Amino acid sequence: MKQRKEDSPNQQIEKELATIDSLLRSESFAVEIAEAQNRAYYVGVGETPKPLLVLGDDTASVTIRKRDEKIATNVAGFYALECGLGAVCAKTNQKPTDFLQMIVDNKADSATVLLLNRFANTTWKAGQPFRGLERIKRPIFKIASLLPEDEVKKDYDQIQAAAIKLLAAMQPVRESSADEQMRKLRSLLQDKQFAATIAAYQDSTCYTAQHKPAPPFLTPEEENATVKKSVKEQKIATNVAGFYELEGGLSYLVTTQQKRPSTILKAIVADTISKQDRELLCRFANAGWKAGQPFRGLDRITRATFTPFYFLSEADIDKDWVQVKAAAGELLKKL
Repeated sequence: MKQRKEDSPNQQIEKELATIDSLLRSESFAVEIAEAQNRAYYVGVGETPKPLLVLGDDTASVTIRKRDEKIATNVAGFYALECGLGAVCAKTNQKPTDFLQMIVDNKADSATVLLLNRFANTTWKAGQPFRGLERIKRPIFKIASLLPEDEVKKDYDQIQAAAIKLLAAMQPVRESSADEQMRKLRSLLQDKQFAATIAAYQDSTCYTAQHKPAPPFLTPEEENATVKKSVKEQKIATNVAGFYELEGGLSYLVTTQQKRPSTILKAIVADTISKQDRELLCRFANAGWKAGQPFRGLDRITRATFTPFYFLSEADIDKDWVQVKAAAGELLKKL
């Protein structure tokens, strides 16, 4: 009997990535992993898990301000930049303003660009189901490492646009310490007007890139309009983000370490992953969580927990890790 030839390490990686890629666009898996994340949340805070979906959620709706949704859709690049900035500055001891200047001047190295692009893709994905669960079924909703070059460029354009606005807003603390700059960054993160300003700028750059005039970001009608959203879909969107956060960090580690996704997932579940990689995965979790908050109401960004990773306590980070592990356990079952 002819012996079956074993897949090469690269083929094994590609096969597992293809499985994850198809799961990203599966609505049934989105519900499955959202339920697992919901259970993990209650376990993490020491409470008895409550069901994610209850009778009536299918037909119930929640009212969202159109203005908040539009800001949330366009502000994600800011959160990606802020999380990438935090990760790089923690490693290099750069000041945030020096890092931002490097991005604006187009002097970032390929490793930094890769990391920022992966954060951008994660924050974009986290927002999609809030706009409608059917959006995750689109072909472009795919694993970050499989995105075409033009889509990756769009992500980095958004990062650079956010960097221009953020650097300008950070000028009053340009000569201050890194700690002072992080405090300024925290105040900007929690500022609803700054979120609106940066979202409008992000939106306008999309038109500029296509050599089109940018329309007003918010029409007078949109300022006061509301939209109804399915309670079921909003609950799923809130909880499924953990999968997109894991996928962002996981695909980054697969790209940079050339390990099989299942190898990394096993290390996450067993808590044998390196401290550095654990922290990075928690940063991705924080990025996706931030991106979802304004979809649930812009007031949510003003809370004390909406802060740079730099200020998070070990207890806060441990809560993120519980969510990362829960998502990893569910995903590992499918590989």
